[in-house]
Amino acid sequence: MNRVCRNGVGKVASKPAPFFKNRKGVRHPKAVFRGVMVLAAVWACAGGPIRAQEQAQGTYRVAGIVVNDADGTPLGKTRVSLAEVQDRRKAETIITGADGRFEFRNVPPGKFSLEGGRRNFLSTTYQWHEGFSTAIVTGAGLETENLVLRLIPFGSIAGKIIDEAGEPVRNARVRLYMRNRQFGRDRVVTVGFAQSDDEGKYEFMELIPAEYFVAVQAHPWYAVYPGWIDENGTKSRADTVAPELNVAYPTTFFNGATESESATPIEIEKGARVAADIHLIPVPAIYVTVKGQKNPENGTVTWPTLERVEFGEVERSGGEMIGSSDGTEMLINGLAPGAYFLGEPSQTGMIRTSGRVEVAKDGQLIEGKSAEASATVKVKLKTARGEDLPPGLNLSLRTEQMRSIAFTPAKANGEAIFDNVPPGKYSVMVNVSRAPQYTIGRISQQGGAETEGHDITVGEGVTVDVDATLMAGIVSVEGVVKKNGKPLSGVMVALVPKEPRTHLERFRRDQSDMDGTFMVGGILPGTYTLIAVEDGWGFAWMKEGVLEKYLAKGQQVNIGVMMNNKVVLPEALEAQPK
Repeated sequence: MNRVCRNGVGKVASKPAPFFKNRKGVRHPKAVFRGVMVLAAVWACAGGPIRAQEQAQGTYRVAGIVVNDADGTPLGKTRVSLAEVQDRRKAETIITGADGRFEFRNVPPGKFSLEGGRRNFLSTTYQWHEGFSTAIVTGAGLETENLVLRLIPFGSIAGKIIDEAGEPVRNARVRLYMRNRQFGRDRVVTVGFAQSDDEGKYEFMELIPAEYFVAVQAHPWYAVYPGWIDENGTKSRADTVAPELNVAYPTTFFNGATESESATPIEIEKGARVAADIHLIPVPAIYVTVKGQKNPENGTVTWPTLERVEFGEVERSGGEMIGSSDGTEMLINGLAPGAYFLGEPSQTGMIRTSGRVEVAKDGQLIEGKSAEASATVKVKLKTARGEDLPPGLNLSLRTEQMRSIAFTPAKANGEAIFDNVPPGKYSVMVNVSRAPQYTIGRISQQGGAETEGHDITVGEGVTVDVDATLMAGIVSVEGVVKKNGKPLSGVMVALVPKEPRTHLERFRRDQSDMDGTFMVGGILPGTYTLIAVEDGWGFAWMKEGVLEKYLAKGQQVNIGVMMNNKVVLPEALEAQPK
């Protein structure tokens, strides 16, 4: 339906909005509805009759403007949707005019999600922060006619990979990292991969504002590496290759760093397009000999892995692997000197040790750990309420450095086994394929006393029997955020568990709506403190000492194992300044 007057309001969607009703609460047939909408638009050109009609019907307007969050300019030809929070299928969509304005009429009382989408912009909801937003609340005394919906323009990083001669490097593996401060933590995580083309070019598009790092792995096109010589049962390495050909490119970050600790971040602001060329400089290559562990029962050989670790994440080493004729050793050529990560394969996935291996000289021997040095962890699961185990249940072991090293599915009888586990302290983590979320709330080891949490200690070469109790997150907490006695919207609400730095999976958050209300759902049993922080997004409040000052003024909430309903706070939650 085209606009019928020049009032800055965009095209009205042809699909009728399911939440619009007439005075008697009866839904209009499509034809009648469209006729009413045309008439309403004509009356709006003349002034206030439509608003008077809406007030008589107890309905409201949701209107405003869509702007570029980078510079505040209006965004025309933008899709804007208004949907009921409780049922997103009940929605209406319009396209803004050249002035970026939108308007929804005859909206009943309730809560609605306002979302905008446009090419080269992040699809964004009202007052969006880290995936949370503020719901539009219609009702008496609430202002919903002068909203500003801000869309964040995507940025990009593009560049060229160049070798020591200034020539393009083809087929280089380019990895993109982003500094992520969600959930109050400051981490650097992988967010994308690319491969350089025939001109050495690469590009990462649709980037949100953040700090990024770009790393490159590649082989010199001219490199030649020696192989094995096996004469009369004696293995040796052929050293007939010229030194200038036996070279490697170290993993190289933007601005030339070869270790993640020294990498230069690339700051992407809203809509920024940054050029980041990377020059690769060869270094003398190093080789190592890897010795596998032979299984005496079936004769199979288990090989340790050698990989890079950047920002705590594993990356392939990039070396060239050549096996010996007797199948007991592996030659890895073409390695750049530096720190690598030693891993051990297992039947349930890749078990990785927490230590690093410094590769600094030729001929270094690396051996896999024997089966006797590792442990087996047997987990027996039950549910706190006695219900059946959830479908698609998987377990993982997480180190004290918050890195998962092993994964295994749980059997229907609740048993799960991890083999080849290095000694150390671990958290047993739970993942299910659908809601509700579960966690291990109580655990006992080797038949000992049951304790709260999910942590175990694994010794060397032992079998650890673990009994674990699963708890489901089915409780919600509702309340209202106020400041100086008045409801406040857009505030970060966080439900913080006891011992928060070891129970990150129990954190829950929300953002207060226009009337100050919030709902934190999927809460796992436990003891919590509820806090509300103005502009509490994007800063590392999980650092030691930061969170504590907010917890001192929060409200304590206790969620029992057998609770299955919502908790409504009797008092308002006071907003704290950042």
